[in-house]
Amino acid sequence: MKTNLFLFFALALSLASALAQPTRPAGQTTYVIVHGAWGGSWAFKKVDSMLTARGALVYRPALTGQGERVHLATPEVGLSTHIDDVVNTILFENLRDIVLVGHSYGGMVITGVADRVPDRIRRLVYLDAFVPNDGESVFSAQGSTAEGIKKMEKNGFIVPPWAKTDQAPPKDVPQPLKTFTEPISLKNATARQLPATYILTVDPGKTPEQDGFAKYAARAKERNFTFRQMDQTDHNPQWSKPEELVSLLDQK
Repeated sequence: MKTNLFLFFALALSLASALAQPTRPAGQTTYVIVHGAWGGSWAFKKVDSMLTARGALVYRPALTGQGERVHLATPEVGLSTHIDDVVNTILFENLRDIVLVGHSYGGMVITGVADRVPDRIRRLVYLDAFVPNDGESVFSAQGSTAEGIKKMEKNGFIVPPWAKTDQAPPKDVPQPLKTFTEPISLKNATARQLPATYILTVDPGKTPEQDGFAKYAARAKERNFTFRQMDQTDHNPQWSKPEELVSLLDQK
């Protein structure tokens, strides 16, 4: 009887292990796309569909307290919470060789994720995003330009005018203040060797130097990231120019 039970559990464990190993067609690219502040995974739904049509596998984790997980929002949610969200998506889905994309605030998140699981990542893509140094937070990285955002704080959340509580979903939602004040901790030298791309989006009528994320594009160039530029668009090319964005994401 004991022998039969042992064989049963051994078979069950073997089957579970086999099922946990992801199989994908040869040449298929896996993307994990991390949305920006106040947003949600819904913001990249069209990009997801277009990449999937090209044969890619796409994951769009919603960060705690945002998008469809807005019911989990508390003032205790910080940058480390969001890093854990994405790390756990990668580990529990057993994803490897991924292209990890971060939009805007999502650049803070993917930098922290890369520090934790660099062995799971093929390439990083910063889409008009923060490229933080060790010990920086969103607010400290922005310096004096963060003062206007700080004035939007209410009960532990950043509540901008565009986060309208009476609007039906999908919609922007309040951002936990701690996600902007918590500094990032970067200790893994391997992560700094990962291939990375920076995509700067330039608003109509502006030069690249006038863009709000020009500072981070310059950092990316200093670190020898591959650099791409989208002209005559805004901070949200997933809506304004999704076809061009998908083509850039699909570039090796």
